[in-house]
Amino acid sequence: MDVYFPLSKRSRTSASGEKFEQKKPSIEVLPDECLFEIFRWLRGGRERSSCACVSKRWLILVSNICKYEIRDNNIIHALNPKDESTNKKGGIVSEVEHNDVDSDGYFTRNLEGKKATDGGLAAIAVGTASRGGLGKLFIRGSNSWNRVTTVGLRAISRGCPSLRVLSLWNLSSIGDEGLCEIANGCHRLVTLDLCHCPAVTDKSLLAIAKGCPKLNDLTIESCANVGNEGLLALACCCPNLKSVSIKNCPLVGDQGVASLLSSASYSLTKLKLQALNITDEMFSVIGHYGKSVTDLSLTSLPNVSDKGFWIMGNSQGLQKLKSFTIASCLGLTDRGLEAVGKGCVNLKQFYIFKCDLLSDKGLVSFAKVAGSLESLQLEDCHRITQIGLFCSLLNCSAKLKVISLVNCLGVMDLTTGLPSLSPCESLQSLCIRNCPGFSDSSLAVMGKLCPQLQHVELRGLHGITDAGFLQLLKSCNAGLVKVNLKDCVNLSDKGVCRLTNLHRWTLETLNLDGCKISDASLFAIAENCRLLGDLDVSRCAITDSGIAALAHSDLINVQILSVSGCSVVSDKSLPSLRNLGKTLLGLNLQQCKAISRSAIDLLVQQLWRCNIRF
Repeated sequence: MDVYFPLSKRSRTSASGEKFEQKKPSIEVLPDECLFEIFRWLRGGRERSSCACVSKRWLILVSNICKYEIRDNNIIHALNPKDESTNKKGGIVSEVEHNDVDSDGYFTRNLEGKKATDGGLAAIAVGTASRGGLGKLFIRGSNSWNRVTTVGLRAISRGCPSLRVLSLWNLSSIGDEGLCEIANGCHRLVTLDLCHCPAVTDKSLLAIAKGCPKLNDLTIESCANVGNEGLLALACCCPNLKSVSIKNCPLVGDQGVASLLSSASYSLTKLKLQALNITDEMFSVIGHYGKSVTDLSLTSLPNVSDKGFWIMGNSQGLQKLKSFTIASCLGLTDRGLEAVGKGCVNLKQFYIFKCDLLSDKGLVSFAKVAGSLESLQLEDCHRITQIGLFCSLLNCSAKLKVISLVNCLGVMDLTTGLPSLSPCESLQSLCIRNCPGFSDSSLAVMGKLCPQLQHVELRGLHGITDAGFLQLLKSCNAGLVKVNLKDCVNLSDKGVCRLTNLHRWTLETLNLDGCKISDASLFAIAENCRLLGDLDVSRCAITDSGIAALAHSDLINVQILSVSGCSVVSDKSLPSLRNLGKTLLGLNLQQCKAISRSAIDLLVQQLWRCNIRF
């Protein structure tokens, strides 16, 4: 019988007669400098990628090889796709090839949480370098798991000179040294987003300014050690900034922001300032140098008074402004709002949030002078009443299409003192949400003022009943397309049936979540609504009969259906839901306690193309 013995290491005998095993020489005994020199002579990206898979040490060494350090005269041949295709099944190349490629042919990478490590960045640097280059990199760390350091950013800097977009979030371990590495190697960078990076200081921005002159999109948020000096450097070296967003940086003041605006007055189109220590003087700079700004957002600026808004509006520099957001600015008063309306002649979208000193007088004055306004949204402005709302509609621009009131507690039913009503023919969308004083009489007036409504959202209005809703329906001549009546607890089947009858040919979306309706509403919907594609009857008193009526209708083709919290709907609705599945793309069965788990499992199998939530 033949017996197989595996090969063993050869024994050697010393001079004293003691035997010992001969060990094979290992490449690991070479110092990093020697290995680095060897890797530089590798033929192309495929070989370097394979070496990077050997160990973490080799990965870091390979990732630190800059493109100009490679001793290869035939780089074009090394990057030939035919050469790379032979290694698609292994190595770092195969790990990254499934990710997205942008329009310029560069890769996009996302690292989040525990995956955000120096090793992950090194792998990205090696893998993308051999496949065409990295274009966008997004790193999202966490406070409890931060393993990205200067080593990882150095690998990106040396291996990814094509990087154009860099976003760093929640990375307390990243400081000036890491961003200086990026500035030294990624000269094509155009977008930089720094959020919750407390170790980053002005030194980083100085390096970015010198190394990345093509920067045009800058976001700095919650970076406590970034101040005016870094912004001054960016203003000097990056004159083509198009978008600037600075939020919650206590060291940033008038000088830094003013320098950015003055240097990029002909290129800056978007500006967002939030929770900064800027004053009225800064607003005068905005009004003078914001010549190209089309989108402006000012939030939580406690040191700005009414004088600042007045000066900004009267500077006549915001001629191109189209979208304006003012939030939590106690300095905004009626006088300042009127000045803004006069100075921003092309303003189309205006959003005001938590401005407690603003009243009806200022709103009406603004409506008179804002000749291009198309959308007006007011939230948590408690001094605005029905008088201000109705009078602004009477004096508004002929272009106004959207008006929204959210959490405005000063809105109370007042029908006296109103001028003669003339319809606002341009208004197409009305949103009144969580305004407890808005009830039937106000809704009836709105119907007369806005006969061309197509989108109506009346959420959380307990004062709305069928009587007021019917008045609105009678006034809508254009045909309602989207209707949201969520949490209007006093609306019943009468109002819904009337809605489906009058607007059967236009209604596409209907939300009745929390309304006082029953199967009668579903019967009316099944009989009338031919175009309805999105229906929400969550937390309503509907039963299996109502679901069956929808399923047996030959008219409707519902794609999104929500019956969440309908406790009476049971397993008996399974055949009906299966029948609706011919058109359903989304189905919400959450908190339907009468439907068993086995029925849901069966439904998931049968409606395999439908997204079911349970």
